[in-house]
Amino acid sequence: MPKKSTANTATATTLGALGIAPYKEKRGEEYMNENQIAHFRQILEAWKQQLMEEVDRTVSHMKDEAANFPDPVDRASQEEEFSLELRTRDRERKLLKKIGKSIASIDDEDYGYCESCGVEIGIRRLEARPTATLCIDCKTLDEIKEKHLNR
Repeated sequence: MPKKSTANTATATTLGALGIAPYKEKRGEEYMNENQIAHFRQILEAWKQQLMEEVDRTVSHMKDEAANFPDPVDRASQEEEFSLELRTRDRERKLLKKIGKSIASIDDEDYGYCESCGVEIGIRRLEARPTATLCIDCKTLDEIKEKHLNR
């Protein structure tokens, strides 16, 4: 059985979680045409909606489950659970900001192009990471620089 490439697996995972089929490119079509823009807007809006629903579930869960346990171990366990949930929601809040910026870049007709060098980021990379702002080459250089700075 042939091994799936990591990019295809990542794309399938991201889109699969949102229930969206990968974009089927047509030979010779222009990059970031109306169909592609609509596809990525759909991905970003669905992802945003999914995260917002998760926030609502967390708030409801914390309200419903909040109890003042007399046992300190039970209370500590609940506080740790809530702390983990809140940390996850904080990461998702930051992700929502990135999604908002990506939607704004679609509106500004800048979506899909590297912020550093201006080249096309690529359909598959954007499907795997819809909030990507750098092409793979610039992102790799960025990570190398970051690695050297943090030594």
